[in-house]
Amino acid sequence: MNRVYNFSAGPAVLPEEVLKEAAGDMLDYKGSGMSVMEMSHRSQVFQDIIDEAEADFRELLSVPDNYKVLFLQGGASQQFAAVPMNLMKNKVADYIITGNWAKKAYEEAVKYGDAKPVASSADDNFSYIPDCSDLPIRENADYVYICENNTIYGTKFHTLPDTKGKNLVSDVSSCFMSEPVDVSKYAVLYGGVQKNIGPAGLVISVIRDDLITEDVLPGTPTMLSWKTQADKGSLYNTPNCWAIYVCGLVFKWLKKNGGLEAARERNEKKAALLYDFLDNNSLFKGTVRRADRSLMNVPFITGDKELDVEFVKEAAANGLVNLKGHRSVGGMRASIYNAMPYEGVEKLVGFMKKFAVEH
Repeated sequence: MNRVYNFSAGPAVLPEEVLKEAAGDMLDYKGSGMSVMEMSHRSQVFQDIIDEAEADFRELLSVPDNYKVLFLQGGASQQFAAVPMNLMKNKVADYIITGNWAKKAYEEAVKYGDAKPVASSADDNFSYIPDCSDLPIRENADYVYICENNTIYGTKFHTLPDTKGKNLVSDVSSCFMSEPVDVSKYAVLYGGVQKNIGPAGLVISVIRDDLITEDVLPGTPTMLSWKTQADKGSLYNTPNCWAIYVCGLVFKWLKKNGGLEAARERNEKKAALLYDFLDNNSLFKGTVRRADRSLMNVPFITGDKELDVEFVKEAAANGLVNLKGHRSVGGMRASIYNAMPYEGVEKLVGFMKKFAVEH
């Protein structure tokens, strides 16, 4: 078996142990005589899968009892519309723009009400997180919105914004389950699972109970009403059964490996190895302000576009794949999610040292 070190931003690396377990269950899940991909979502065997996945997720993240956990389709991008549809009672929302995904969410919200950017880091190509300690939050704002970890630009909110008492909504797609969080500080947090938890095609939303009501914007599709989904336990229609099952396996893997505290320690160790090298070599440099660096996504450049292309090509030939940076930043980007082993980052840094000497 010739596994590469996959630094893709998503769909991304999954724990090898989990992939092997899924492969073992592929034809016959726990004696059912069929694959999870074949079974009815209305069956008791699948009900047990989704119930266990939710219970493990709640345990790992210490989700308070007054929050619902929904397994939804449409990815995080569909929640860009679902958030204003479900929350815009006054039709007013304040957005903090720290990258492409926050910008896209804001542009979607504008369709449904008075959405307004209250802070942005666009002036320096989103290479930092703006000061959010005293924002001009509007009195009648229904919520304040952030994208907590910016996959493309490699920035992270290490301190949540002061929302002045307004509901905080956070897209946590690329930092989901990478460290402990205090769920009670959020009104809603949600994330596509394909970066840090499972296969593409699923978004997990954690929503405070009081925000799940029938009072949604006129014209809200039945499927985008959180109440529709919550009332049916994420089984209003056929969910992404396979993705829910694999996420459940990842939750078991996280629990077995010390939970989210241990995950944070591993992630900090991996990130420190890469950032320390970037800060102390003469060829490569990081693109993000130090205080705002992500543990999950690390963009870097050489300053020579042709050399960047050569690096990505040679790295791939050495089993280090998907290192090409997003077109809006250029250069390279290493996504080092939970399932990326420390050895993968060691191998990357070793290759970068060698490349630096040769060029």
